[in-house]
Amino acid sequence: MPPLPDPTTLHPMPGQPRVVLLKPLVTSPLIDVGEFSYYDDPDDATAFETRNVLYHYGPERLVIGRFCAFATGVRFIMNGANHRQDGPSTFPFPTMGGAWSEHFDLLTGLPNRGDTVVGNDVWLGNGVTVMPGVRIGHGAIVATGAVVTSDVPDYGIVGGNPARLIRSRFGEEDVARLLALAWWDWPLEHITAHVRTIMSGTVADLEAAAP
Repeated sequence: MPPLPDPTTLHPMPGQPRVVLLKPLVTSPLIDVGEFSYYDDPDDATAFETRNVLYHYGPERLVIGRFCAFATGVRFIMNGANHRQDGPSTFPFPTMGGAWSEHFDLLTGLPNRGDTVVGNDVWLGNGVTVMPGVRIGHGAIVATGAVVTSDVPDYGIVGGNPARLIRSRFGEEDVARLLALAWWDWPLEHITAHVRTIMSGTVADLEAAAP
């Protein structure tokens, strides 16, 4: 029997350096990533922390669940991107240094929407932008080029700018059943034994396969 997939392998697909598992890649204490979530980028997938997580000065966190699939160009805009909007100008003068730095208090206390959270088994399409403090539910799909400005429900499919709910992947009852099953938390050996059911079975099939 072949060995189980290794969640600590940086490049899980032999000969495909464009695909990286994020958990063994990420070093920032402000980013928490679950096992087997991956990013695909033909240019430099290993630069995810600097190219794809922007303005992340803290203290808010980026939390990503297990088994997420991120296509090329996914961007997370963090709270550090905020500018003042209550005065005549939005320009952040104090960040330019010199005498302007004496006014750094003007940049403190900006609105903070908190952590950005991506659930388990989430698929973000090419060029998706996720704005600060958004929560994307388990099993959700975000269409190519979408700008996610508000929370996405579990198993919802959203698209557009700003992203709007297109439809749900399942009815309310089945969504509740899927959330109760939480297959992404099953032991890796059990997931491996039931990959076909997880990928192509019915909700009832998944319930029958639960450990």
